[in-house]
Amino acid sequence: MTTLLAIFFIALLLSLVLSPVIGRLGTRLGAVDLPGDRKVHTRPISRTGGAAIFLAFTLTLLVCPLLTTRVSDLLTWQPPWSFFFLGGVICFLIGLVDDFHRLNPWIKLFFQVMGASVAFWGGVRIDGFVIMGVSANFGIFSYAVTVFWFILFINAVNLVDGLDGLAGGVVFFAAAVMVLLSVMGHSFLPAILFSALGGAVLGFLRYNFNPASIFLGDGGSYFLGYAVAGISIMGSVKSQVGAALLIPLLALGVPLFDTVLSPLRRFVRGRRLFAPDNGHIHHRLLSMGLTTKTAVLIIYLLTVSLCLSAVIMVNLRDERAGLFLIIIGTGAIVFIRKLGYFEYVASDKIYGWFRDFVDETGLSRERRSFLSLQIDMARAADFDDLWCIFRRAMEILDFDLAELVLDPKIVQAEDGGHKRLKWQRDGFDGTRGIADDYRFKLELPLMATRGADRAAKGAKAGPESYGVLRLVKDLQRHPVSQHTFRRVEQLRRSFIGALEHLNNGKA
Repeated sequence: MTTLLAIFFIALLLSLVLSPVIGRLGTRLGAVDLPGDRKVHTRPISRTGGAAIFLAFTLTLLVCPLLTTRVSDLLTWQPPWSFFFLGGVICFLIGLVDDFHRLNPWIKLFFQVMGASVAFWGGVRIDGFVIMGVSANFGIFSYAVTVFWFILFINAVNLVDGLDGLAGGVVFFAAAVMVLLSVMGHSFLPAILFSALGGAVLGFLRYNFNPASIFLGDGGSYFLGYAVAGISIMGSVKSQVGAALLIPLLALGVPLFDTVLSPLRRFVRGRRLFAPDNGHIHHRLLSMGLTTKTAVLIIYLLTVSLCLSAVIMVNLRDERAGLFLIIIGTGAIVFIRKLGYFEYVASDKIYGWFRDFVDETGLSRERRSFLSLQIDMARAADFDDLWCIFRRAMEILDFDLAELVLDPKIVQAEDGGHKRLKWQRDGFDGTRGIADDYRFKLELPLMATRGADRAAKGAKAGPESYGVLRLVKDLQRHPVSQHTFRRVEQLRRSFIGALEHLNNGKA
């Protein structure tokens, strides 16, 4: 334990010295985070704090063998440790480059996968799991599972790095509990690595806590996420893999939850999956009126609680462990409900989206029936046949009144002017007029674009008016259906197509 404390304090002192120096260097070189809508700071701040953590961590491990203890001698530059470190260098450097020059998200993802792949080739891999006597082997999927594990942690730390001291504090607590659990499991190499990581992060937090004078940056967040993911895998070699990997999942539960939910939230709201937004957990806390410090302390408290839960989990077995996970899961559901995340997955919204999906793909019987009606329109032999089919459509759409005014070039009235046709549902009182407050009204121009063949004959290019269609529905009798607007537009297009066909036939 003395060796681990020495490693921790060496990393702590190096980070305390390096952080302000590298911060000033980053400002001079232009690696600064400017104020903006999604930012809480009001002045440019250096984004190179990750370089201080990386250097403090690396230098500590380089001097570690000089301690000449039984524990420090475990750190040798042999696979898988050397490959793990090389992958960390790749992730750190691509993040650092992004701190100076913003990169495409897919480029950053590519190098994250590359860093994880290097670690996998060196032997840092998840081949399977064992939980409560149940085991499974991933086989050929081991590579995909391992890379996903790394990417999950890298982006979890990156996403939670939105408030002063937040990402660093969460990682510090996770590293602290991993040191404790590694010592309990006699896995001293992971304990060395987590001790160095925890010391480097704590020294950086001296300058990163609100009000921050230096930021972690993508270089730092990528490296921290990668380090926690990789060291956790190495620490699971001597223990049950499944149980050992549950520990970092619990310890970093807040950012991991945010990472999983963010793309789902953006997908539901029709936004780009990798586009930044203001929907993260820390943004939600701020929107509730909390100060930056208070929001960070709340997430710290949640992280400490989850870390303590991880320690308890290690000492529980069988049914008690499962019951404890249920309790944690219930608490998580209550927490995210308080933050308003369930608004994205409310049952009415999900059901509405599902109905739209089924209707759009033509799987619903109503959509297929209406499609049959559109086909009948296209096959109408004359205008009387088309009007008969149109009246059937009005009954299906549950309208009460329809008025069609057609241009004389389509169908002429007896006086040679516009032909007017009217359909009315049985029992509908049309004498009240369409100005009634409870009546839903639509007026649709029947516009068609001239085809290329007609334009070639000298006809004027551009849209052509065939007339106008007016629809009325009494909302006191029945509300507007979910698909009314879509059906009306489909009907309008099919009606125009049928008119064009009949008009071309006359020509």
